[in-house]
Amino acid sequence: MSTDTFARPDWDTYFMNIARVVASRANCRRRQVAAVIVRDRRIISTGYNGTPRGATNCFEGGCPRCASDAPSGSELGDCICCHAEENAITQAAFHGIAVSGAMLYCTLSPCLLCAKMIINAGIREVVYEGSYSFNTQTRELLAAVDVRCRQFQRD
Repeated sequence: MSTDTFARPDWDTYFMNIARVVASRANCRRRQVAAVIVRDRRIISTGYNGTPRGATNCFEGGCPRCASDAPSGSELGDCICCHAEENAITQAAFHGIAVSGAMLYCTLSPCLLCAKMIINAGIREVVYEGSYSFNTQTRELLAAVDVRCRQFQRD
């Protein structure tokens, strides 16, 4: 096969494509989001959004807030679902895998709470595809502690 006709995806595209597949496992009724943590171009952890381990899945009624007609972004304090970034970080911790110095690929930009977890876990770079609640405060906090954050652009 000629190298002129064989196109391999670059690393960002490769890991973001994997994140999209991981998102298909999300059990949240409202949206499917995933995070993939990578170190040295190797996947070390994945996570998707949904209810905590052992709890009834969100799509099965496990989260009353998600099952309600609460508008997007409201009553978040009542939501028992975990974010994808949170699950990827805690999944690594559960299995004794260090994430310090790693990159995190996420299908949506991190919220403020996830940004704080990313910082304290020692993740050095975040690559996200879509925008969620990526406000000025979140962006400035990540920048202030030298966590590189950039939006992925599909070709």
